[in-house]
Amino acid sequence: MTEYIVPYQDAESEFTEKRSRFITHLYKVETEAEARARIEEMKKKYYDARHNCWCYLLQEGGVVRYSDDGEPQGTAGQPMLNVFQRQEVWNVCCVVTRYFGGVLLGAGGLTRAYTKGATDVLTAAGIARMGLWTLWDVPCTYPLLERMKLEVAAAGGVVRDAEYG
Repeated sequence: MTEYIVPYQDAESEFTEKRSRFITHLYKVETEAEARARIEEMKKKYYDARHNCWCYLLQEGGVVRYSDDGEPQGTAGQPMLNVFQRQEVWNVCCVVTRYFGGVLLGAGGLTRAYTKGATDVLTAAGIARMGLWTLWDVPCTYPLLERMKLEVAAAGGVVRDAEYG
C-alpha cells in the first residue's frame, strides 16, 4: 500500500443523546503502545464515566482492535471501527466516553450514538493522504552504505531496497 489516509489532527467532539453524554477523542497514532497509552489516559481522565469504548487501526501490520467496555456486544467498538474502515482511515485511535443519563438507548440507539461520535470527531479532525513523495536511486560504494542509510533516515526517508553489484 503506497498511499493511505490518516487523521489530519487530533480532535474532540461531544453530544447528548437522551440525557446520555458522549465525549469523543480522536488521536493520530503510529504504534499499538501509543494507542494503548491514549486509551489509558482517557480512562484516567474520565474515571467516573460509565463506559470508555475505544478502537484503533494501524496501517503497519494491519492491526485492528476495539472494545465495547461493558456496553452490549457489538454496539460500541465495532460501529466506531466501521466508520474508520469505510473511510479507509489508518493510524487512528478513537475513544468515546459515555456518561449514562438514566434512559436506556437500546442496541440500535447505542450503535447510532457511537457511530455518530466517531463520525463527528473524524469530521472535526479532517483527513490527510499519506503517500510516497519521491523515489531516488543513490549509487554509493559498499563501505558508505550504512552511512547513507543513516543520512536518509535522519532526513525522514526510507531505504526501500539495495542492489549490490
